Amino acid sequence: MQVHYLETGAIPSFKNAVITIGTFDGVHLGHRQIITQLIQEAKAMEGESVIISFYPHPRSVIRGLHSEVKLLVTLKEKIDLLAKTGIDHLVIVPFNLSFANQMAEEYISQFLVKHFHPHTIIIGYDHRFGKDRVGDYQLLVAHGKNLGFAVKEIPEHILNEAVISSTKIRKSLLEHDIQTANKFLGYEYFFEGLVIKGNQLGRTIGYPTANLQIASNEKLIPAYGVYAVRAYIIDENSNAPILKGMMNIGIRPTIEGLNRVIEVNLFDFDRDIYGKTLQVSIHSYLRTEQKFAGLEALKEQLGKDQIMAKEVLA
Repeated sequence: MQVHYLETGAIPSFKNAVITIGTFDGVHLGHRQIITQLIQEAKAMEGESVIISFYPHPRSVIRGLHSEVKLLVTLKEKIDLLAKTGIDHLVIVPFNLSFANQMAEEYISQFLVKHFHPHTIIIGYDHRFGKDRVGDYQLLVAHGKNLGFAVKEIPEHILNEAVISSTKIRKSLLEHDIQTANKFLGYEYFFEGLVIKGNQLGRTIGYPTANLQIASNEKLIPAYGVYAVRAYIIDENSNAPILKGMMNIGIRPTIEGLNRVIEVNLFDFDRDIYGKTLQVSIHSYLRTEQKFAGLEALKEQLGKDQIMAKEVLA
């Protein structure tokens, strides 16, 4: 997959470009239905498959900073996930208010046709574009007849077959419903963090933790609680082993914590990994964060958590 950035102007001439447009946050199973059709259409006409995606997320631009959208994937993660789907090209388009305020007709002629010269455009039945979101499938079809491109719509019954949306996945992650989130994503939800020094309390009770500083402020972090996770150190070689563990997200009420921390206890692991970057994939939710009577009670519960985590990860 080749990645292109529109702001640099480095967009090549595509052969029989079959394009689709969207934010593709999460690159979830619903997105992959569209991508599968995109690739099939491109192969049928000996053309190239092209995804046009926006950054930053359009909703955060249109609604302003106070309604910043937390993302399922960062831009880098989205690029990595899309690269695995088999598409030919990904074009990253900077989204700003000027772009959002284009008239729908201008969006078609001065954006889609001018830059991409599409042979075919594939969109979902509910796709909207242009100022006030007045552009739709019918408008594309009407302009396609004059501008020389075809339009194919993915109907509602196909897109809604699994009732998948990025919004529903975000909601699931914030309600401890990891099973639903992972099912809709088609993979375990993950994030990256730099291992930093904490108060090193965990090691005093036999459960040392890697405290994580999340790499991106845009990334959605699931609800407070204890989770069974898999992790690996991403700044080592590609053969780094997958580690198993349990993770707490919360304020650590037993020791009167105030700020959110993310700490991972890795099983059967005793290396110093300060300064390393850890990617954590969430397998399942274990329990809510609780305040215990003291460190002994906390230690006892952590023992139970570890047993449960090892069972679900086995």
